[in-house]
Amino acid sequence: MDRITIDPKVMVGKPVIKGARITVQLIVQLLANGATETEILNDYPDLEKEDIKAALLYASECLGREEVIPV
Repeated sequence: MDRITIDPKVMVGKPVIKGARITVQLIVQLLANGATETEILNDYPDLEKEDIKAALLYASECLGREEVIPV
């Protein structure tokens, strides 16, 4: 989790990849929309493979803390 940072002065306080100003939300959205890890790394050369994994782990942990709402 040392790859994710939250700073109110960076991207309005959204969780980002440290030093890259790329939000966890963007990475998760790209993957959800079918982008491959390779495509993301090519489009965002500041990212590393471990950053994508950290973003997914962060999102997973956030969801794990949420209250389940029946659909």
